[in-house]
Formats: sequence, C-alpha cells, structure tokens
Amino acid sequence: MKEIVDILQEKKLLFKKLTPIDVKTLGSRKKISIYLGVDLKKYYACIIHISKKSRILSKEAVELMEFHKKLEEYNDSKINKKYIYIEAPLCSKAKALFKEAKWVVWHEVVD
Repeated sequence: MKEIVDILQEKKLLFKKLTPIDVKTLGSRKKISIYLGVDLKKYYACIIHISKKSRILSKEAVELMEFHKKLEEYNDSKINKKYIYIEAPLCSKAKALFKEAKWVVWHEVVD
C-alpha cells in the first residue's frame, strides 16, 4: 500500500481515507490491488493497481473497468473518480478504452 500512496502523492492527489478492497469480495481471482479513497471534497475514488509481465489487452481492460461498477455496488454509492496504475505493457486499444471511459491512466513499463 505504501507504493500506491507514494504514487498518489507524486501525482498530487490527497485522500482523507484510503481503504484496500479485497478482490475476492468483488468476485474475482485476479492479482490486482483495488483501493477505495475519499478525497478532501468527500468524493469517492476508485484506484486500481495492476502489475504483471504480460500485455494488457482490450478484453482485460473491459474486465478491469467492471471492477468500478462492482465497487459502486459494494460501497452502495457513486464513485466519481477512476484511476488505474499499470505496471505492464499496455495495448493501445486498451488505453483508448480507458480514456473513452474517463479513467486516468498512469502507465509504467517494467522490464
């Protein structure tokens, strides 16, 4: 969690509360980290952190965006801000899907 907090500070994002969400509660077995944050204006934010070696394709991008909807149902409230931090190769079509759905994408390629 320290890694994601450092990244958020680097991006100049402050949260009053940042809660890690277990992906099993959302009905998934993916190895990703999901956080639910509350910013200073009391808006909810969904932060997804994914780190892997294989490329993220558009099919997986759609699956990752579904976590936002599941998290809204889990939290029983609207989540306005959507952030994803990707440490993996990213397909250009997947990146376009994220941008189209108004996700803020931070992409870092790891060797």
